[in-house]
Amino acid sequence: MNRPDNELSEAIDACMIRDRFRMHKLLASKNSREKLEEQVTRSAKLVSKRRAALPKVIYPPQLPVSQRVDEIKRAIDQSQVVIIAGETGSGKTTQIPKICLELGRGVVGKIGHTQPRRVAARTVATRIAEELSVKFGEQVGYQVRFTDKTTDTTLVKVMTDGILLAETQKDRFLQQYDTLIIDEAHERSLNIDFLLGYLKRILPQRPDLKVIITSATIDVERFSKHFSNAPVVQVSGRTFPVDVLYRPADEASKTSDADELVNQAILDALAEIEQLERGHSSPGDVLIFLVGEREIRELAQLIRKSNLKQLEVLPLYSRLSVAEQNRVFQRHRGRRVVLATNVAETSLTVPGIRYVIDPGLARISRYSFRSKVQQLPIERISQASSNQRMGRCGRISDGVCIRLYSEEDFISRAEFTAPEILRTNLAAVILQMLMLKLGDVAKFPFIEKPDQRQINDGYHLLFELQAVDKRKQITRLGRDVSRIPIDLRLGRILLEASKKNCLSDVLTIVSVLAIQDPRERPHERQQAADQKHRQHWDEKSDFIAFLKLWDHCEKSRVELTNKQFRSFCRENFISYVRYFEWRENHRQLRLMCQELKLNMNKKQAHYDDIHAALLAGLLGNLGEKSKENEYLGARNRRFYVFPGSSQFKRKPRWIMAGELVETTRLFGRMVAEIEPEWVEPLAQHLVKRTYHEPHFDPDRGQVFAFEEVMLYGLVIIKHRRVDFGSVDPHKARQILIQSGLVEEQLSSKAGFYRHNCQLVAEVEQLESKSRKRDILVDTHTLYRFYDEKIPLDIVSGFDLDAWRKQIEVKQPKFLFMQKDLLMRSDAELSEAMYPNTIEIAEAKLKLDYQFDPQHEHDGVSVNIPMAILRQVDRSRLDWVIPGLLEEKCLAMIKSLPKALRKNFVPAPDFAKALAGQIEYDGRSLAEVMSEKLFRQSGVKLQPSDFQEDSIDHHLRMNIKVLNDQGDIVDTGRDLGALVQKYNQRVEQQFKQRDQHSLERVGVTQWDFEALPEEILLKQSGIDVRGYPALVDKGDSVAIEIIDNKVSATELYETGLQRLLTLQLSDQAKYVKKNIPGFKRFVLFYATRGSSDELLNDLVSAIFRYTFIEAHALVRDQDAFQTRLKQKQELINVMNSVGKLVGEILERGLSIQRQLKEIAKSHNQALVTDISAQLDQLIGERFLTRIPFEWLKQMPRYLKAIEYRIEKQSPKDEEMMSLVRSNWQRLVDSGAYYDRRTQKYRWMIEEYRVSLFAQPLGTSMPVSAKRLDKEWQSSAKTKR
Repeated sequence: MNRPDNELSEAIDACMIRDRFRMHKLLASKNSREKLEEQVTRSAKLVSKRRAALPKVIYPPQLPVSQRVDEIKRAIDQSQVVIIAGETGSGKTTQIPKICLELGRGVVGKIGHTQPRRVAARTVATRIAEELSVKFGEQVGYQVRFTDKTTDTTLVKVMTDGILLAETQKDRFLQQYDTLIIDEAHERSLNIDFLLGYLKRILPQRPDLKVIITSATIDVERFSKHFSNAPVVQVSGRTFPVDVLYRPADEASKTSDADELVNQAILDALAEIEQLERGHSSPGDVLIFLVGEREIRELAQLIRKSNLKQLEVLPLYSRLSVAEQNRVFQRHRGRRVVLATNVAETSLTVPGIRYVIDPGLARISRYSFRSKVQQLPIERISQASSNQRMGRCGRISDGVCIRLYSEEDFISRAEFTAPEILRTNLAAVILQMLMLKLGDVAKFPFIEKPDQRQINDGYHLLFELQAVDKRKQITRLGRDVSRIPIDLRLGRILLEASKKNCLSDVLTIVSVLAIQDPRERPHERQQAADQKHRQHWDEKSDFIAFLKLWDHCEKSRVELTNKQFRSFCRENFISYVRYFEWRENHRQLRLMCQELKLNMNKKQAHYDDIHAALLAGLLGNLGEKSKENEYLGARNRRFYVFPGSSQFKRKPRWIMAGELVETTRLFGRMVAEIEPEWVEPLAQHLVKRTYHEPHFDPDRGQVFAFEEVMLYGLVIIKHRRVDFGSVDPHKARQILIQSGLVEEQLSSKAGFYRHNCQLVAEVEQLESKSRKRDILVDTHTLYRFYDEKIPLDIVSGFDLDAWRKQIEVKQPKFLFMQKDLLMRSDAELSEAMYPNTIEIAEAKLKLDYQFDPQHEHDGVSVNIPMAILRQVDRSRLDWVIPGLLEEKCLAMIKSLPKALRKNFVPAPDFAKALAGQIEYDGRSLAEVMSEKLFRQSGVKLQPSDFQEDSIDHHLRMNIKVLNDQGDIVDTGRDLGALVQKYNQRVEQQFKQRDQHSLERVGVTQWDFEALPEEILLKQSGIDVRGYPALVDKGDSVAIEIIDNKVSATELYETGLQRLLTLQLSDQAKYVKKNIPGFKRFVLFYATRGSSDELLNDLVSAIFRYTFIEAHALVRDQDAFQTRLKQKQELINVMNSVGKLVGEILERGLSIQRQLKEIAKSHNQALVTDISAQLDQLIGERFLTRIPFEWLKQMPRYLKAIEYRIEKQSPKDEEMMSLVRSNWQRLVDSGAYYDRRTQKYRWMIEEYRVSLFAQPLGTSMPVSAKRLDKEWQSSAKTKR
């Protein structure tokens, strides 16, 4: 039968607190009354069961708190919040929960009792259960992360403050508790400060909730004020007095470091305690506080090696196994020394402690919001911490606390340790507040409000993990992270691992990162431990080492018994307890992942996926190798790989670290090699992108830029080419118009584009021809034309094509420019003055114009196919084009030496007059100008007087050499240099053409048609001049086509001579046998060559002098027959040549003998010069290269040498230098045998006569100046 609403409401108020809200809601809905009745009955039964389980409470009379039970009861009964300031040893930690039980608390809701550490939670729960004589885990239980030893009938639940904080997510008003005891509040951990602020917020909604805050040393006024002046109960602590002895370490010693000083001070304190102990009947133990495990191991070793005997040394720190920790609390005989970190400072009561040694130091965790690094510096502890340590003794008898620092030092220290909320990252607290919708963090009632910079830093970490958005609102991912009861970074890693299908592997890694490293490294067996641990090392990652360790351990656990597995763990230096804590973590996290419906991978995940998932939570811990051992990390932090890492020696280029910890220096621990490409997808919300060098790509028709991606100042992507249109559409459009359209870089076949480019090219051609930049409008006008017509969203060639195709349907000429738009003024240039082509070697060659004084192609360029390069007349190029003729004439006049130039003033008038009178007639411009200026002024000029090399480049024709495909292979303004460079290549290409009908081989008589001077051939698509020539083949001649006129002439002469000799074989034999005086003068030639060689050269020279020299080339059969009739001259020529050669060789031999005599007088310079001259005149085969004209002058040249030897002028060496400079010029040019320089060569011999034997006279006027002019003239002829 259903009860009335008022009766049912009263029944609900007697139920468990956690059920009341839900039941009242059902009652108000008037629905499901039977279900409500059932729930009320079930909850009421649980209340009855819990009330029946209330144990009998007995208070140990020796504890000070037992004397204040009634006062505490009244305070709790009368106030919602009570602050109990109990000194160390007062018994508050264990007795306050019992007082609450006696008050009837813990029935309709648990009594929650928080401890700052897991070890304390377990030991306190055990102690309370023992005092209440109840089974541990029943009425009194405890809960730490992943370990829950409570039941429905648990009345007192001891837990870490982190557990209570986590419960606020599912139980916002903490309705499973009717009483909360926040113990050790003086530690002011982050969890404690947040809980105190949170409790202040919910207390108005929970008037039935009692909150008791206890601590040994506490800032009473601050806590009382925080809870609206809550009552304070002071409980005295020590049963026995404690003497404080100050024994500062001897800092005067400069030879010891800080560790040695502290250790020696501790040994001295132990020695002093040994003296004090002689006055006690029972032994008292010593508690020594140290900063870390390493210091504990080192001191333990020193104590064992010292003279201090009969001391049992035990360590105590949080990483110890439960069994090793329990040894500290077990009864024992003799004296014991406990070496502990600050874990023994609060909560834990180590029994039997009579003495405390306090060095006054501890590692204090501090988070730098600037560097984003958790630091663990060793610092001086506060006065409150010092007193806490002192409170660990004096519980069994009078105590002694030896402080290894001075009293003045103690007084100068801070009164309280800075609360953790002021020295840690607030991300977890902020996320919790967001989940609980507690409003603005800055307005949250913290006891001490954190700095706004810390709050901002917490939000920044949450934003990095994508737990909040830019508006600082929690995201869906943030909600999922908050549901995973581990570090936020590790929770983020698990969520990312699910996305990357590697959760099974990453879960194993995360579950071990959430606890202390299960691998052990005993100080005395470090090397052995390292060797065992290395068997699990991975080449690239410390994280993968955990996967290998897990697989190894799991396989062994299954195969071995429990006892064998313990041995396995010891042998492999693995903590048995922490390994199973790892397994439990793994199990609990796996269940949590299943609740979140995260996907587990069944196959082994890839390295890249595993580490990319890990990277999601470690984005601030990246590093790029910058020096040999140093890494540049985020925010310009520089750190080092921890020496114990597998990557310490490898030092990959890019790494991530599981954590960055600053001790002696900043170290990255748990390190793995990564690729920077993995970072960007995970940090899209964090990276900063910069773009540089935006440019238009003609091939793609897009605007690109180079992107640099930075994460916290660390460049992760360098010089990546990206589409700039999606980055900055406005600027990309500007570049498209400017570079693509105005600068014509766009590759497009669009009609408007080709039309506009052609118009611009025409106007630019006018500018280049006229060499003026005032015809084409500026680029801004062109830009404005396109800018006004093209829509704002067009940023690429593709966009432009798509748009214009639409617009051109109705307006086909919409983007077409008009020529008048492009021109500032009218400018028409005559085709005759500025031609587009020039005729050279009977081919029309294209001319290009460029107006850019800095460019190598400035001026006029002629495009010459390589095939006709050797046929180009240099003199034709001298004239450039008619439009530049007047300017070039002026420049040529200005290039004259001053003595000549002054005759042509004003020069512009002379240049203008010349330009109107002269035109190309086959001669060079210099020759024609010399002639015309002489006629105008009467001043004699030589072509070489013009210094053409000094005139501006644009007035000298530029030559572009083209290959068969029309591509430019070379350019230059020196035709001769280009001809020489490509001579062999042109000749080879010319020979590879198809054979001409004129060409023959094996010719011994003139039985072929007439040979023209030149013919036209098709080569590479153009007309090329060819020159038929007779080519000497020894016993016959061949008819070949030669592409160079000079070469063809030389070949023709030798070939014609061979053909004549073949026809006059009898005459040749006669000459060979009848050369006058040969047998005599051949002896004079013995030192220079063989007699046969000389005889053959004589016959050849006689035929050349008779039939070839001073005669025109024979080109038909009739002329050939006429030439044969000149055979009657052979005898006369033979006699003349024989006589000349005999005299020449005889004089030459005589000179050689005279030189030997001179050599004895040490005039070596004279001997060397004359010897060289003789070699040039009558050297080996000299007859093959001396024309008959100069052979006749040879006796005089030799007489001049004899005259020089006879006189040996004092100025001989000076005159010798004048000759040498001219001769060296000929040798250096390589034109010694070139017929175009033959006059110059023999003028040198005449010059020698004029200098050394002037009385003999010369055959022509000769001087140094005339030699220079002749050289200039011959050089031009060559070109």
